[in-house]
Amino acid sequence: MIGISDIDSAAERIAGHVVRTPTLPSPGLGTLLGVPVTVKLELLQRTGSFKARGATAKLLSLTDAERAAGVVAVSGGNHGIAVAVMAAALEVKATVVMPRTAPARAVEIAEDAGASVRLTDGMESAFSLVNALRDEGLTLLHPFDDPVVVAGQGTVGLELARDADELTDVLVSVGGGGLISGVAAALRALRPGVRVWGVETEGAEAMSQALLAGGPVPVEVSSISTTLSAPAVSRLTYDHVAALVEDVLVVPDREAVRGCVELAEHAKVWTEPAAGCLVPAARRIVEQADGRDVRLGLVICGGNATTGDMASWVERFGVR
Repeated sequence: MIGISDIDSAAERIAGHVVRTPTLPSPGLGTLLGVPVTVKLELLQRTGSFKARGATAKLLSLTDAERAAGVVAVSGGNHGIAVAVMAAALEVKATVVMPRTAPARAVEIAEDAGASVRLTDGMESAFSLVNALRDEGLTLLHPFDDPVVVAGQGTVGLELARDADELTDVLVSVGGGGLISGVAAALRALRPGVRVWGVETEGAEAMSQALLAGGPVPVEVSSISTTLSAPAVSRLTYDHVAALVEDVLVVPDREAVRGCVELAEHAKVWTEPAAGCLVPAARRIVEQADGRDVRLGLVICGGNATTGDMASWVERFGVR
């Protein structure tokens, strides 16, 4: 299990390379949801999501030989962007493997950063190609199945715990589980009374299915939230969520898109569905509070959606 000392060490390692993102009260979301809301704005992080933290922590842990050989990463979008950009900043050669469903903008950014981008027909084949490239000598920079990466993502929770006012419940989006594992580990150490909740979208339910099965299982991926679309969680992230997280809530894609619109209108931030899904999940927690005092923290994980993406989703789901 990742401990607070691991997260503190990661914070020291990546300081100066990533942004200490704002932790702020959101009066607009507070009015919308009827309870006090604090937001951790990871969409303002370098590369537009929290992924820069774990990628940087791992890149800075490489040996000279590993740096010389280069790294390979698999991604639905944000991890690939982070690895490409941060590897270039640290002068490490990167190969990024993405499914063809990855956002075109993510592919463009990774290529512009100088990474070699390889596209596959799906996430399963993407992971297979990455394993082959790793066997050729590249160092795998896994999006979530790596203690160094999880500790790097845990610095989000470290900053939230130190910067936020009183919180009762923190909501974190779940793809492969690296972010929520690190955040939950940090909060358990620094804010032990806070409940941590995961949120997935329908068709990207790797963690909720793992919890039902008692361990990681493969899942069918169909959600528009490609940045949440892991084909399975890892034993590392499953163990953290099973031990530290209250529950994982699942919301429809349509409600995640509506959440993006509400975040734009009420919080004045531009997000992607992986963050938009937090809003309907937050409503569910408030509705189930049964008179319990609720003070929410939302980890706004990323904002790498184009205006074209959002317009298409709004039209597709009839969100107004």
